[in-house]
Amino acid sequence: MSEITDFDSLRREIAANGERPEGPARNARAELLLAEAERLNIPLAVIEALGHQLKVYNYSSEKDKMFVPFARLLRMWDERPEDFDEYETHSLHWVFKWMSAGMLGRPHIPLAAVEKWLGEMEHRYRLAGHSERAVRSAEFSIARHIGDLARAERAYAAWLAADRDGMADCHACELHDQGGWQAECGRDAEAVELWRSVLDGEFSCAHEPHGVLASSLMPLLRLGRLDEARAHHLRGLRLVRPMESMRGAYADHVEFCALTGNEARALELLAERPAYFTDDGNPLGRLDFLAVTALLMDRLVELGWDGQTVPGPAGRAWTAGELAVHARAEASALAARFDERNGTSRVGERARARMARRPLVDRLPLGVRTARPAGIAPAPAVRAPVEAAGEAAAPDEAGLPALIAEARRLSDTLRPHAMEAWAAVARAAQGVELEARDRAEIADHEAMDRGPEGAALFERAAEWYARAGDPGEALAARSRAAYVRALTGDVDGALTAVAEPYERVLALYAEEGTGLRQAASVVMGRARILMRPVYEAEGPVDPGTLSAAEEAAREVLALVEGHAGDDARIASRAAEARAMLAETAARTGDLRGAAELFGRATDEYVGAGLPWFAVEYEARLAALAHHLGDPEGAERALRAALEHGGAHLKAAGRAQLHLQLAEVLGGLDRTGEAAEHALEAAHWADEADEGPALGAWARQQLGGLLLRLGRWAEAAEVLESALSDLSAETHGDGAVVQTRWWLGDCLSELGEHRAAAERRLQAAETARHWPEQQDHATLAHLAAESLSRAGLHDEADRAYTRAADLWRSLGDVHGLVPALRARAWLALGTEAGLDAARELMEAAVTECEVALDTVDDTAARQRLVAELGHTHRQFGDLLADNVNNTNNTNNSDNANNSEDEGDGAASEEALSRLEQAIAAFALLGPAAVHDRTGAELAAGWRAAGLGRPAEATARARAVLAAYEHADDEDGRPPTRRTEAERLLRALEEGSAD
Repeated sequence: MSEITDFDSLRREIAANGERPEGPARNARAELLLAEAERLNIPLAVIEALGHQLKVYNYSSEKDKMFVPFARLLRMWDERPEDFDEYETHSLHWVFKWMSAGMLGRPHIPLAAVEKWLGEMEHRYRLAGHSERAVRSAEFSIARHIGDLARAERAYAAWLAADRDGMADCHACELHDQGGWQAECGRDAEAVELWRSVLDGEFSCAHEPHGVLASSLMPLLRLGRLDEARAHHLRGLRLVRPMESMRGAYADHVEFCALTGNEARALELLAERPAYFTDDGNPLGRLDFLAVTALLMDRLVELGWDGQTVPGPAGRAWTAGELAVHARAEASALAARFDERNGTSRVGERARARMARRPLVDRLPLGVRTARPAGIAPAPAVRAPVEAAGEAAAPDEAGLPALIAEARRLSDTLRPHAMEAWAAVARAAQGVELEARDRAEIADHEAMDRGPEGAALFERAAEWYARAGDPGEALAARSRAAYVRALTGDVDGALTAVAEPYERVLALYAEEGTGLRQAASVVMGRARILMRPVYEAEGPVDPGTLSAAEEAAREVLALVEGHAGDDARIASRAAEARAMLAETAARTGDLRGAAELFGRATDEYVGAGLPWFAVEYEARLAALAHHLGDPEGAERALRAALEHGGAHLKAAGRAQLHLQLAEVLGGLDRTGEAAEHALEAAHWADEADEGPALGAWARQQLGGLLLRLGRWAEAAEVLESALSDLSAETHGDGAVVQTRWWLGDCLSELGEHRAAAERRLQAAETARHWPEQQDHATLAHLAAESLSRAGLHDEADRAYTRAADLWRSLGDVHGLVPALRARAWLALGTEAGLDAARELMEAAVTECEVALDTVDDTAARQRLVAELGHTHRQFGDLLADNVNNTNNTNNSDNANNSEDEGDGAASEEALSRLEQAIAAFALLGPAAVHDRTGAELAAGWRAAGLGRPAEATARARAVLAAYEHADDEDGRPPTRRTEAERLLRALEEGSAD
């Protein structure tokens, strides 16, 4: 702490402490400041220090400490009110409300004492001439707390009817409480409407909209407005995290997660606030936290995770089951203390109702990744009901013959879950003597399920098919065994293995010794083997390889085309062969032909009642359409893929499709829709549980889209979540830099300038190693802006210097000149002062003039003229500001605003610079009218300050003339005209300076 030598230094320290984060450290500092104030022996110093101490206690977990400083303040007021200035008098009466709420929130203080204090507050407010609005608001809080609903309604009406005055809570806080009452009475829509002006930023304060965002979560969920609820959670949690005093609001966010399928995130929130379990400075806040903890733990137990390790009160390890019992017992005991004090059951009833709440949404994707604790599985993916016995009915329900019949039906018609049905048959058939055909099909489908490891089983299936008297299907099984070899990379061996089955099946088919299904299966198996090098090639494919693959696909098509009828297997062969031809066409560069063939293939699958097989090729079609510059076609294909895949899509595949659709829609400037699909992509990527890489991509895209929508807080939460999983090795440097860049933009918009600077500097450090330095320069410049806004002027100057050097090396005047101007403004506040600032501004002017001498292109010259105009304008503003600051420092109070010789010369120079700006902007014509009139007005005010009213009047009238026939889009006159009229009035009244 800086040395406190007088009242002013004490006030500076009090102000500085007020800016520090809520918590015990700030409280302890306030206690030291009170001791320093007492040492000064100035009554008002002690009063201010006591008021500061009271305030920091109130906005912390140590609310119970605020009664002592208030009692002392009240005694000092009663003894010597003249020691209080106007501000401290107001503050003393203001904190009466805090005392009332503080007493109500402590069960050891009798209700009679709370009521007596309300009467004392009413009496003192009346003596001071204040409205009863704050009194009735406090009465409403008491009645609501104890459950006296009739009195609460009367007090509520009287509160709203009373006049607002200086003692009334701010609009934001009042609306929060009023909306909370509406929600409590079951009027959720009315509550959200009452909160609208706070949510939209019309009204705010140090703790709003933080509280309203939290309070709105349950009403929005009950109203089914899930997108708003999600947004309020992401935005609101970011606001309450650093606010130790907002335990109740924090509990609302934990509850929201517990009731929307986001239990793992709720656990993370508990882990962030271990002190909330035990801090008893605010018993009502602790009751809220314990109640939602019990709610969450009961939810985990219900899901079968009662033995899961969870965060809890310090001093021991907790499982969900143990903490559920502990939190419920603690909450119930605390509620009972309030009810005993109040003589009602209201607090206990509300706590029990809260702990018994049921989930309102099975799973609401939030867009942020939560580290799922070990042992907690992801929520099950949504799946359509499996057709009868698709997942295998128990033998005692259907019997083995029925299971086989159903499995055969599913596989013959290529239904989803056929594999599962045959697996159920295999389990039921253990120890049972089966016919050869049944054994063959069991082995065949087990081999399919094993993928590259199924070759031996396919051969066994071929033997059983042969024993069953089906040589064609035996050959088909052998061709499948050969294809497995191709999947392992042995294409040549696979071709050798398939050669004999291929020749034999065609001969059998010609002799009518087997059916079309079996022949087509073998011919398709050979075609698939020949296509493997095509699918796997990362670059150009050997023409011979392409030709052989195309010939094989055409052979399949010639064999089956026109013979499908109602046979799904034959129809699928035709569609797959068409897709193969599409792929070979794409590899030869015939992209439009490939797109047409993929489209026909997908239509054939859908027409055959096999839409889930179309998904892969619709995704391929989308990529081709995008490459061909047809984003609408890509959108149609991706939407079709999602529709046709339906419940059969795996989570990872669904995530990929949503992510691709988000990218397409983003390119079409349909940012809101794109963000919805990016959110879905993030959700399904997490459900896939295949590692964080895909989810990180989705979150990165979602964050960028939310940024474009201006939803800064949501975007920041999502991008921070993405950064935790993005890596240069997996996603590339570019993705990491872009994410930090976007995050810096968000943080800047949120006013978190230090954090914005940190992210921008991190991104710049990576970009400095890239061959192209444009991004490095831009990021260094943005970081400098953030550092400047954060008040870190030395660091900002170094960053601007770095940016300027980069811009100069790139030959980019439009980056260099703004960097020089920014350094000039920073220099004005240093010991070097005006001389250094002037030198930097002159350097900026010179850079513009030199560039103009070397450029002939008209558009480039106009840009440079505009840059020169802005530089002259800022040069003039800088000089004028220096004069004004000098005069303020010298406490100049000359009635005529006359300036000494030095100031007069600086003002004249400032005016000259403004005139040069006007001249530059005039060269640009109507396109620069706002810039020109802005400089004209600045020159007018400066001329008035120099005692030249005629010149000032002429400049104001020139501005009015420029806007004689101009209106803003909404019909209001431009602000320039309004400012010109104000200047004219000031000149007429003789008050312009």
